[in-house]
Order: sequence, then structure tokens, then C-alpha cells
Amino acid sequence: MAGTGKAHLRDSSEVMLRVEDLVVEFPVGGGNTVKAVSGISFDIKEGETLGLVGESGCGKSTTGKAIIQLPPPTSGSVTLGGTDLTALKGEGLRTKRTEIQMIFQDPISSLNPRRKVGRVVAEPLDVWGPHDKTEQKVVVDRLLELVGIDPEMASDKRPHEFSGGQCQRISIARALVTDPQLLICDEPVSALDVSVQAQILNLLEDLKERYNLTLVFIAHDLAVVKNISDRVAVMYLGKMCEVAEANTLYEEPAHPYTALLIDSVPEPDPAVEIDTEMVEDGDLPSPINPPSGCRFRTRCPIATDLCAAEEPGIRKVGEDHFVACHHPLVEPVEV
Repeated sequence: MAGTGKAHLRDSSEVMLRVEDLVVEFPVGGGNTVKAVSGISFDIKEGETLGLVGESGCGKSTTGKAIIQLPPPTSGSVTLGGTDLTALKGEGLRTKRTEIQMIFQDPISSLNPRRKVGRVVAEPLDVWGPHDKTEQKVVVDRLLELVGIDPEMASDKRPHEFSGGQCQRISIARALVTDPQLLICDEPVSALDVSVQAQILNLLEDLKERYNLTLVFIAHDLAVVKNISDRVAVMYLGKMCEVAEANTLYEEPAHPYTALLIDSVPEPDPAVEIDTEMVEDGDLPSPINPPSGCRFRTRCPIATDLCAAEEPGIRKVGEDHFVACHHPLVEPVEV
């Protein structure tokens, strides 16, 4: 799986965010290095939602944090609106970073438990303005109402007095207070009940339309990603393995790993017969010492010697459909 190349990237003049050759590595004990993200590339057009999916440990959350330079990537570039964030430092980076905001996975722990909700949402305004408390209250009340929270009831309470779904709404209000262009949603509904998940997803869709937001939606639940994304990128062990328009990816997956993920989504029907033949072989590789060639080969049912010897490059298999696999499930397009 997961290969190199930029065949899936679009003209830089058409995109808001362009990530190229992103590498994020973390040193660990014994002189080893965790290769969390290993040279991935992708882009997002203005107003588009990119779903970034993969199982736990694939590097998708690390990718989201590296976009916002928390921490800065080991190498590669992150270009937002023509500005390479990796080349900025100090005040220049702080100013540019107000155009990107992040919604975190745990809605409760992402809010300061010692601050009242009104101040939690207003805190970015203390730095970037308006600094007048009356003006700040107008902005905060408007955003809280927008996300479905009564400002009169909520402003003087602390986060522990709210449910997980309410805390996530407050987190979204805080993310919007600096009027960002790009919103990175790091598994924003995975800690919530199913009914609340639907409410938050609908809220994000409404806010996207109202503010013309561009979203990176990180998740491991493919059903959720399909409903909210325009384009989907699939990651495995720090590499990109498939990029396609959402419906195309689900109807005709080209990578064995993508097909496995889709087949693993449970159907809400007790009468459906369980497929006992779908067995995933092989051990989960370590990001410290990933397999040679295709990183998915140790778990892939169709892997060959070529997969061990050579890393596959990303190539086109359909209209806006790209895969990094030596033996794709969809016939490649001749270029």
C-alpha cells in the first residue's frame, strides 16, 4: 500500500491548502524513531470537505496537528492561501494560524475546566480583538446561539456542567470566533452518542454553508466520513493509499485496504448474514520499523514479491480517483 507520488494533486491555483511530502517523526527510547507520517501529499479546494480516514495509529490526527504546526512537521510543506506555514516563525506564524482552527476529539478535556464558558469562547478575542468586553460578549453570544447553546444559561457555567455534545458545540463556537478559513475536525463525534453525532454533523454542514468553511474531517468511521465529505483520502501506517470522490471510493474501492475498511462497517440489520470469510491476516506492523515496499503487504491477501521489493506510486484509476497499489482492484487509466 501506501506509496509515494503526487499524481492526485491538483493545480496549486485551484486549491486553498496544499500539503506536500509531509513527514512527522518522533524520537523514542533506544535511539528509535516513530515514523508517524511518511511523505504524504494532498490538497483541498476552498469550500471543500476532505475526509481523512484510517484505523487508529495510521497518522491521521498527527497530520491534522502538523497542518496547524502543532508540532511543526519534520519535513515537507504546508501551504495555505499561497503561504508556506513551515517557513513562518514567531509572530508571522501566530497571525497566519488564526486562519486555521481545530476541533478536538475529546470535547470535555479540550475546554479549560477552570474558566466559565463565556470566557472560554472569548479567550481568542483577548489576543486578536475586539478587546472591548461588551463587543466580545456580543460576538460570544451570537456564536453560542449559532451552535445551539443558550448564552444566558451557559456563559457563567463551567464545562463540567455540560454534556459531551454540548461541550463539542462550545468547542465549535470557540473555533469559529477568529473567523477561520480552514477547520480541522479531529474525530469530533467519536466520543458522542449516535443521535448526538448526527446533530453535530448537521451543525458542521450548516456552518460550512453559512461561513463558506473548508474542512478537514478526520475519522475512522467510514459511514460518518461518507456523509460529510466531498473527497476522501485513506491513510495506512503513515502513508496515503487512496484518494477519490466520496461516492466513488465507497462504490468502487481500488485499494485492498480501503475495501477491507468498507467491508468492516457493520450493517444495522439483525437479519444480515455475517461474512465469516473476511479474515485479516498478518500482524499489525510497527511504525518504528515499517515493512519494506508496500506497508500494507503484511496484511494484504493479494500481496506479491513485488509488493515487498518496491513501494507503489500513486496512479490514476478513474476520474479524480487515485491509488497507491501494485495490484489495484480497479484497472488503472493509461496516461
